[in-house]
Amino acid sequence: MSKSALRKDKTCLNCRHVVELRYCPNCGQENTESRKTFHHLFIHFFEDLTHYENAFWRTIRNLLFKPAALTKEYLSGKRLSYLAPVRLYIFISFLTFFLFTVIPDSEDHLVKSNQTTSVKTVDENGKEKDSIISFKELKVSEMAAVIDSLNTLQDSIKADAHTNFNLKDTKGKDFIHLGYDSLRELDSIQQFAPPSERLSDVQYWFYKKFIIVKTNNTREEIIEKFKESFLHNFPKVLFIYMPLFAFFLWLFHSKKRWYYFDHGIFTLHYFSFLLLIILLLFLIDLLLDWDGNYWILDKLNLLIHFVGFGWMFYYFFPAHHRFYGESRAVSFVKSVALFWINFILLMVIMSLFVIYTFINIH
Repeated sequence: MSKSALRKDKTCLNCRHVVELRYCPNCGQENTESRKTFHHLFIHFFEDLTHYENAFWRTIRNLLFKPAALTKEYLSGKRLSYLAPVRLYIFISFLTFFLFTVIPDSEDHLVKSNQTTSVKTVDENGKEKDSIISFKELKVSEMAAVIDSLNTLQDSIKADAHTNFNLKDTKGKDFIHLGYDSLRELDSIQQFAPPSERLSDVQYWFYKKFIIVKTNNTREEIIEKFKESFLHNFPKVLFIYMPLFAFFLWLFHSKKRWYYFDHGIFTLHYFSFLLLIILLLFLIDLLLDWDGNYWILDKLNLLIHFVGFGWMFYYFFPAHHRFYGESRAVSFVKSVALFWINFILLMVIMSLFVIYTFINIH
């Protein structure tokens, strides 16, 4: 409880209602002095921070390790002890995609110091030998010179299926080829080729868009722009899809016992859990993959990711069973059906989103 002094005036400053005790019975505002010393401000801030931290960590603990417990607590009326579902989702969503955008990939700093590549070359006597090329402390910006050297080296390798390899052009202009080298060639074929060999309007639009993007951008620029667009719009996709997820839950359960609101709260907590696991795996990967000198860290990282994705996959089944209280058999059948319906629909939406992302690359 706040230790601020009460006002002598019993009129609420917010709604002008008469306040007999500490809190206004009409709007709930505390009837304390509005002008406070720095000491009171500091104490008030500390109390709010402590309360928020307690509620925050209690919420995260239940969200991660107790499927559906947070939703049941919230719907039972225990709401001040936890973060509100909407606030929780917005906070985790913002933090996740903010860090994805701000923190660069580890490969943008240094390629793993233990990363090497072995190629077979031919010496001056015509004999094969293994050449080890190390990328220790090699910046990505320096990769072009190395790959150019490898392309030159490739000419000296014997033309044999076991030793031959192909390196892509670092400019990325031709990393995907659709059969047309330029927009002029595409337009010419579309205009003068026999009708049976011409593209449909949709195909022509897609090929034209692809050639324009490929001509104006390198491979690295296309990947970077795609990633930026994806990270910028993916939270919108999840946010748009949540009502559909709740709608399918509504279809599969009793309309008298469960309101759509209940399914919505379950959906908010479930999607918050998914985003939180993705965030934690991202941070763990960043921590363990920052220096690749130790193979045990790679194994540990792989194990953590296996457990994390396994828990993401499994989480929905106990959460569904515990929240809706149905028998294990009925809950399992419904869970499997809901899982595949949502998985297929989400893949369709993601495919459309990939096309939308590509269209918006310039």
